[in-house]
Amino acid sequence: MLVSSRITSISPKMTIIKSLSNMTFLAIALCLSSAITQAARFNVTNTCPFTVWAAAVPGGPSGGKQLNSGESWAIDVAAGSQNARIWARTGCSFDESGRGRCDTGDCGGLLECQEHGTPPNTLAEYSLDQLNSSNSDFFYISLMEGFNVKMEFSPTSDGCPRGITCNADIIQQCPSELRTQGGCNNPCTAFKTDKYCCNSGSCRPTGYSNFFKNKCPDAFTYPKDDSLFMNCPGGTNYKVVFCP
Repeated sequence: MLVSSRITSISPKMTIIKSLSNMTFLAIALCLSSAITQAARFNVTNTCPFTVWAAAVPGGPSGGKQLNSGESWAIDVAAGSQNARIWARTGCSFDESGRGRCDTGDCGGLLECQEHGTPPNTLAEYSLDQLNSSNSDFFYISLMEGFNVKMEFSPTSDGCPRGITCNADIIQQCPSELRTQGGCNNPCTAFKTDKYCCNSGSCRPTGYSNFFKNKCPDAFTYPKDDSLFMNCPGGTNYKVVFCP
C-alpha cells in the first residue's frame, strides 16, 4: 500500500512535467516554423556565355560558388538579414583549397566569400523583414561599386512590384578613365575624391554618375541617388540573374 500511495502521489507531478515538456516543444516548433516561413530563398542563375563565380554575404553555409553558363545556386537567407549582397566575380582562378584571385569582385582571395568583394562589381543588395511592424523586405541594384556583369534582381513570390534590371553594355561604353580589367569602375573608386564619394556636405550627380544612370535608370549610381528601394512582404523569395 505504501508503494502504491507513493506512485499515486508522484503521478500528477509527472503529468504536469510531461505537459510542460509538450508545451515547450510546441513553442519551439512554432518559433522554428515562423523563422523558416520568413526566411527567403535566392535563386542565383548564370545565363552569361562565360563562367562566373557567384558570391553572397550572407551566403548560407557557403559564401561563393562557381557557376558555369546555365547553372544555378540556391541560397536560404535568414529573416532580419541586413545590408546583404549578391554579386558575380569574373576572371577567377582557385586551387583545390579554394584560394586564388579574381579580376573583379574578389573577396580576399577566397572561393567562399566571408567579406564584400573588391570593385568593380554589380551588386544586388537587400535587407529582409525590416521597417518595424510592416516586416518588409527592400532590394535594389547598385552601381556604386562599379559594373562587371549585367544583372536582374526580381521577386518570385506573389504580391510584389516588378523586378529591376541593369542590362546595358556598360563595359564596352565605359569612359576610358574608369576602365579596368574586367569592368567599369565607379568614379569614387577611380578618383577617391569627395566630389564623387560624397564623404561630407552636399552631393550632386556628376557626368560619371549620369553615365551609369542613363544606362541603368533603376540602379543606384552615387551615394545620395534618390532612386527608390523596391519593397516586398517579408518571406518573399527572389532571383538574381547574371546576363539576363
